Amino acid sequence: MSTFKIATYNVNSIRSRLHIVIPWLRENLPDVLCMQETKVEDAEFPVAVFEEAGYHVVFSGEKRYNGVAIASRKEPEHVSSGLEDNEPFDTDRLIRGVFSGISVVNLYVPQGRGRDMPQFQYKLQWFDRLRAFLGKNYSPDDMVICCGDINVARENIDVHNPRRLLGHADFTPEVWDAFDSVMSWGLFDIFRKHHPGEEGQYAFFDYRVPEAVNRGLGWRVDHILTTAPLAGLSVDCRIDLEPRLAEKPSDHAVVIATFANLP
Repeated sequence: MSTFKIATYNVNSIRSRLHIVIPWLRENLPDVLCMQETKVEDAEFPVAVFEEAGYHVVFSGEKRYNGVAIASRKEPEHVSSGLEDNEPFDTDRLIRGVFSGISVVNLYVPQGRGRDMPQFQYKLQWFDRLRAFLGKNYSPDDMVICCGDINVARENIDVHNPRRLLGHADFTPEVWDAFDSVMSWGLFDIFRKHHPGEEGQYAFFDYRVPEAVNRGLGWRVDHILTTAPLAGLSVDCRIDLEPRLAEKPSDHAVVIATFANLP
């Protein structure tokens, strides 16, 4: 049986989170770990630490903001970054590669700030560009994983207080429509395949909310999405809260998916 385990984690500064990331890799041994908000320019990325842990790592970032990276047990193929269109490429928000025959697209979608701000319109446009990017580079019949901090909570059960939070840049009809357009290209929410209708499953807990994890005051904005061929092979998807409960954590937890019987 051939298996493939992938995880996604918004690290909120990779150099500040190595004390969590490296032990987590050694304990869980994913084939691929996608990271967002690395907040480090490429020349300063801590490559050697990942290599000592037995992982290759590819990355695209800038100082202080954004940044994406993929650590993998096997060396990746066909690595590139950015949306590859006529707009700003946003190479620090998308990096992709092929790992054991699976195309992985690691995403850090713009958060959008407020609905009345230019950044919100940029977020909506980003989803349109992402759908075009997928259509240009892949087929829904390919084995493709899109994962990362996608900054969308799609259902009421994906936030702790849907009535109060409705209208937030991550939880509003305009963003739902934009996200649904991307999903309609041919993607499936692997977490919801295994946890349909389950409430209280969150991977983001705001630093500013006291005891947010213990009180269950979270959001599910980190996703692992796949095309149909991989969705049919998924055997598990879960949220690991331990990294969020560690000392000096990111405000995100880790989402992990496992696939079995791969060709």
